[in-house]
Amino acid sequence: MDNNQPPRIFKGTEQFSSNSGSSSVLSKNFVANVFSWMVVGLIVTAFAAWYGAHSEIYAAIFGPEGNSILRWGLMLAPFAFIIIMNAGLERFSAITLTILFLAFAATMGLSLSSILYLYSKVVITKVFLITSGTFTVMSIAGYTTSKDLTKMGSLLFMALIGLIIASIANMFFYKGILDVIISIAGVLIFTGLIAYDTQKIKNIGASIDGESSTAAKMAILCATSIYLDFVNLFLFLLRFFGSRD
Repeated sequence: MDNNQPPRIFKGTEQFSSNSGSSSVLSKNFVANVFSWMVVGLIVTAFAAWYGAHSEIYAAIFGPEGNSILRWGLMLAPFAFIIIMNAGLERFSAITLTILFLAFAATMGLSLSSILYLYSKVVITKVFLITSGTFTVMSIAGYTTSKDLTKMGSLLFMALIGLIIASIANMFFYKGILDVIISIAGVLIFTGLIAYDTQKIKNIGASIDGESSTAAKMAILCATSIYLDFVNLFLFLLRFFGSRD
């Protein structure tokens, strides 16, 4: 095994034959590792959000006397991490990408710490359970379906662009009904993206050597993608249910 690989969370079958079941084994192991890293990322995010909300960091950034430069820097930092990780796929080792992913998850947690003040624990817990259930169902659907979801992915991507534009417009011209529409659209888009990305991850796992450094690096990037699907679905559901409380 490449020394630049991070320790694998999921210890799958190390040896496999060259028969037709090999790609299936590779795919299952790859998907298991991707989703394991996604869970690790969510745990890091939850801890960072809790820490940020219960420390001086929150007051220093989001409080009335908070530094606006730090606030914008923290909000934009996750995008910088994503750009760096994707651009450095060839140059960075798997360990470096893993460290960047964990730093990205921690930064996301700090940037989301404000939701612990904006929403009650009951609402957050309820929405998290709904998100987890929806995520599980759509992941299973994406993994088991024999239908090619490529076209659906293209449509969802275009819809996502429209959602981003509408969200930006709503920041300047807030309309209550538009906010509800954006929340519903966000839930539908990221629900579909979970199935699409799961199928894509499955296909990637079947097409690469599971013991290679490339596979380890792709697992981290795929974990980042499915992690973002989960977090965005959670935020849009929280935005929808929270607005109705």
